Amino acid sequence: MTIAVVLAAGGSSRLGRPKQLLDFHGEPLIVHAVRVALGVQCERTLVVWSQAAPPPPLPDVELIENPDWAEGISSSIRAAVRAAGEGGRLLLTLVDQPLVTAGHLRTLVETNAPIVATGYRGIAGVPAVFGPEFRDELLALRGDRGARAVIETHGAVVIPFEAAAIDVDSEEDYRKL
Repeated sequence: MTIAVVLAAGGSSRLGRPKQLLDFHGEPLIVHAVRVALGVQCERTLVVWSQAAPPPPLPDVELIENPDWAEGISSSIRAAVRAAGEGGRLLLTLVDQPLVTAGHLRTLVETNAPIVATGYRGIAGVPAVFGPEFRDELLALRGDRGARAVIETHGAVVIPFEAAAIDVDSEEDYRKL
């Protein structure tokens, strides 16, 4: 079983407004990210959100509120891991990588390895799939450091996808998009 997770609880401090609600081709980034994640057709799709950016109605997903969002991305990962339960693989995706496609996410999910990561700009990062054996390490993450720490510790099968390097963290990033 694979559970797709859209991490969308950040406070968008560098942007100064909720990036989750920015328009991307006529829909909020969060709606776009959810649509892409649902296109993978995982057994479950979770969306981790916060009061900093409450989502619009999102059908066909489980909404997981992260009250600790101000700690950073690690708190959202922990919330997702707890909500997912034990036994499944986790596909972690970010709301602010709008050029990631369902096809790329499917390739990650279909690759049989303990960790499958996306390669861009010379790194291995998210979106990425983590086997259930990494549950405790994901739960141990702290601060504004994401799952890349687990990838770097264990290595991964890396699927190149340079468009994942495009993320929205500032007004300049959004204008370029």
